[in-house]
Amino acid sequence: MRFEPDTIFHIYNQGNNRQPIFFKPDNYLFFQQKMRKYLLPHGDMLCYCLMPNHFHWLFYVREVKAYSPGDLKSPGEWRALNDSIAILLRSYTRAINKQENRTGALFREDTKAKDGWMEGFIALEDRRTRSQFWNEYGYTCFQYIHENPVKAGLVKRAEEWPYSSSRDYLGLRSGTLCNQVLARDLLNLS
Repeated sequence: MRFEPDTIFHIYNQGNNRQPIFFKPDNYLFFQQKMRKYLLPHGDMLCYCLMPNHFHWLFYVREVKAYSPGDLKSPGEWRALNDSIAILLRSYTRAINKQENRTGALFREDTKAKDGWMEGFIALEDRRTRSQFWNEYGYTCFQYIHENPVKAGLVKRAEEWPYSSSRDYLGLRSGTLCNQVLARDLLNLS
């Protein structure tokens, strides 16, 4: 994946062969902790949705390479966003494999990252026009991500799904994973 600073990306992946990646409610929370640890040094989560067999993030990249604080086992280091995503998915896979007494890959090999720009939808060089386009693309993704559980038939309304940021934006929960102030500004949310 090729990330650029000051850009909104829709990042997503799914279970190998569309198999589940979350097996218990605690798995969703554990994954969110990993998102916070490995992604936030690089930018801001604008919204997310964790589905039983896949996930979506709308992420604003500030730094392609950022300092990630270490833990008791290893000191902090400069790490590329690609590496941070890979570590997040590998470490989550190890935990799930242990929990479920399974082996092998949990996720598809390639995590996708789109900003609408790199896909050839538009080819303009003016930064202001690019920024406006990213914001429009970001708003479309924001809506799509939150509507995922509804389209999958898991709930009737997006805010009923507990594993997305929809409830936070509606003031039904005070989650801190997403930078709502930035998302409201970038995506012109009311």
